Amino acid sequence: MKIVYAGSPEYAVQPLRALVESGREIVAVITQPDKPTGRKRILTPTPVKAYAQSLGIPVLDYPKIREHAKELASLGADIMFTCAYGQLLSQDVLNAFPKGVYNLHASLLPEFRGASPIQSAILSGCEYTGVTVMKTELALDCGGILLVKRCAVGNMTCGELSGELSLLSAQAVIEAADILERGDENLLVQDEARATYCKKISKDDARVDFNKGAKAVANLINAMSPSPAAFAYLNGNPVNLLKAIPCDGAGECGTVLSADKRGIVVACADGAVNISLIQFAGGKPLAAADAVNGRKIKAGDRFD
Repeated sequence: MKIVYAGSPEYAVQPLRALVESGREIVAVITQPDKPTGRKRILTPTPVKAYAQSLGIPVLDYPKIREHAKELASLGADIMFTCAYGQLLSQDVLNAFPKGVYNLHASLLPEFRGASPIQSAILSGCEYTGVTVMKTELALDCGGILLVKRCAVGNMTCGELSGELSLLSAQAVIEAADILERGDENLLVQDEARATYCKKISKDDARVDFNKGAKAVANLINAMSPSPAAFAYLNGNPVNLLKAIPCDGAGECGTVLSADKRGIVVACADGAVNISLIQFAGGKPLAAADAVNGRKIKAGDRFD
């Protein structure tokens, strides 16, 4: 079975690596065009492109994949797997692959269709999330489900959970390839009544309100880490908050109840949150112990 793989960020590298290491024939990799990054705006390939090129796999970085359906069909691939690719496909693109196009989506569909499934699972306080391999159709994340793999959310940040789900996606794509090679696909129709949708996350969504409950505050902090990073103002100065768990505590909302090597405990509407990773303006992320030792924060300080 000849495969085309489409993906862009670091998250999508592990599934591609798994396909390569399984001995599958990858005829091409599709990714987003190079983008300028950093202060010097250096043109930089996506992580998927960099990995594919290191192995000598042909890479296609179309600005608009919809305009290249004939070229894709000419590759002679049987199937395309997509993972965090970043462009919508047309029916002509879907038709270019006889066995279809299958997407590795980072949620338990039909929950969290859309652009921010990992952040949304954390924000919603889900106990579990996972990866769904579904057959791609034109409507958003609504295709038949080939297989599902689950994992616990726990107190992970978005970055940590993304790492777990990337590895889970690698397992899922191999299982999916095995099923499709055998011709054993038996797709489960999604229950539209249970469908939920999630939007793209922006910095405006990341402002922390300590007048909310401790669980909601911790979920927001973890969902926004590492990017766009939850933030609040400490004694009038902006601070990024990067990892937290709910804990016991009582006081005026936003007040630092204690600050030591165990964490920075801040009062919420009910209970408190223990913040273990923080970033001051212009600085690097600091463990709570380092922030306290550097006298950057102390009991009695206030977030708002």
